[in-house]
Amino acid sequence: MMRIRKKDKVRVISGKDKGKEGEVLALLPKRDKVKVAGVAIVTRHLKARRQGEVSSIKKEECFIPAAKVMPICGSCKKACRVATKSLDNGMRVRVCGRCKEIM
Repeated sequence: MMRIRKKDKVRVISGKDKGKEGEVLALLPKRDKVKVAGVAIVTRHLKARRQGEVSSIKKEECFIPAAKVMPICGSCKKACRVATKSLDNGMRVRVCGRCKEIM
């Protein structure tokens, strides 16, 4: 079970964007990378490929290592480590490491 999921709110804990917060847009679990809204912005130069298209310069997010982000708990509003807990019905859920609430 990954500690980070899509649409989680996370805080960047290292790198040039340290301290920024954002929502997870995409995950690459095999490469252990995440894409966070407003973090790791890169400039891409797009060339016109067809007749009538216009070349442009776009700014977009790129993937960063998942180890550089930490999920923010919904109840205590702090960045925390994630633990797992098995419920009575056999489901496994993610739990905040600080306040022990289900995320």
